[in-house]
Amino acid sequence: MSSIPPSALPHVGGQDTLKRDVTAFQSFAIAFGFVSIATGIFTAYGAMLATSGPMGIWTWPIVVIGQLMVAFVLGSLSARIPITGYAYQWTSRVANPVLGWIMGWVSFTFLVIVLCAVDYTIASTVLPAMLHYTGGAFDAWWITTLVIIAQALLIAFSTKATQAFNAMAVTLELIGMSCLVVLLFVVGWYRHSLDFSLLFNTGALSRSGYFSLGSLTHVGPWFMGTLLGAFTIVGFESAANLAEETNEPARVVPRAMWQAIVSVGGLGMLFLIAITALLGDVTAMTASPTPIADVITRVLGPVVGSLLLLLVIISIFACGLVILLSGTRLVWAMSRDERFPGWQMLHRIHPTLRTPVNATILVSIVGEAILSIFSRDTDALFVLFSAATLLPTIIYTVSVLMYAIRRNSLPPSQGFSLGRWEKPVVTLALLWLLFELTIFRDESFFKPWLYVLIMLAIGAVYLVWLLATRGRHGLAMPDMIAVDAILDADKGAEYDTAEH
Repeated sequence: MSSIPPSALPHVGGQDTLKRDVTAFQSFAIAFGFVSIATGIFTAYGAMLATSGPMGIWTWPIVVIGQLMVAFVLGSLSARIPITGYAYQWTSRVANPVLGWIMGWVSFTFLVIVLCAVDYTIASTVLPAMLHYTGGAFDAWWITTLVIIAQALLIAFSTKATQAFNAMAVTLELIGMSCLVVLLFVVGWYRHSLDFSLLFNTGALSRSGYFSLGSLTHVGPWFMGTLLGAFTIVGFESAANLAEETNEPARVVPRAMWQAIVSVGGLGMLFLIAITALLGDVTAMTASPTPIADVITRVLGPVVGSLLLLLVIISIFACGLVILLSGTRLVWAMSRDERFPGWQMLHRIHPTLRTPVNATILVSIVGEAILSIFSRDTDALFVLFSAATLLPTIIYTVSVLMYAIRRNSLPPSQGFSLGRWEKPVVTLALLWLLFELTIFRDESFFKPWLYVLIMLAIGAVYLVWLLATRGRHGLAMPDMIAVDAILDADKGAEYDTAEH
């Protein structure tokens, strides 16, 4: 243990600790807020119409089941290693610290790109429909910039206020989306606008070869539809990134993950059926940059439609808020272990605000920099959400493979276990993830792969520098028994505080 830097240990009672006050509902709200039906479907539905036609919605149940299996595995990991930094911490301790650092950097890359993808949705697909204007790439850029700044200010000044806003937004989203689904079905039925034959319509795509697997550089039309669900149902593991701020994380965090997916899966499928059955002119809706907003406004009228679109904006803002919050915790955790560029500043917790202000500023700046790259790109939304789907797939695949190989050497769980279902769950999760990775062989994903490779190259340069200056032993992490001891000490400190 002598080779471990002092900052590699989660301190108990020190100035670099985070307050443990996240409740079970707030943990669920973090997972649900990141996944967010409103955000994912509003962002990716138009792309699904273009690549798969309306019938692409039937890939949604496949993704829900696949991601649920992944969530069970990640929940099992989080119950055994409930420490802020999720995939970075798990891989560092279960596999090796070098691979752990790589996973941490990939996770950071994912969080900053998905932050841009989510916040960009407000400016590119919702506001134009709500305010009746034709937005351009530059308009979307500066509006998204303001949104990120607002989120960063809220996170930097108060974690409690951030959690409260997100919990409120998630409650509104659950109620609002449920009401929206009911209204769409009821009004659509009353006006005789529901056309369920559209659920099996392929749009402008030929039925010949529609279900084919495709070729080496081309994916079949129907299977491209999985991107809708794969982009939406990610980030549920963000609850684990606040493990050190959550009460009873080994029990609460895994439950928050699978509950978020089940909630989004069921409600999202009903929403997709309603929207698709009300599409009307499929060709016109496929060409529209805001098909869902157009359907809502046409069916429910401009007033109700605008109110519901306002709810969508709140939900998307909360989603971006959770993403930025998760990103700051990851940067803080890696900086606490002296592994992130600029860790000397980034591991600090503000003495008054009790938040990682410096880490928040950094993630926001990197997000703004990435956003500026796409400021003139008319295809920015597709590139952003594609990259934000590819990266978590890589993270999940490595995490599940690691679990499959090392599951017998993991520390015991005090809150969640797969039990006799472990092998089938892990097998299904791996099969789903390997299939999902094959989707990204399509030539349309050239730009997302380019972004990933550039970010990995930047990370590789810093990793080489770390290894050259510290050596492999300088990147060592605490042993599992040390982690358990630290968590036990943390619980003891909380108990003593409560007693006095």
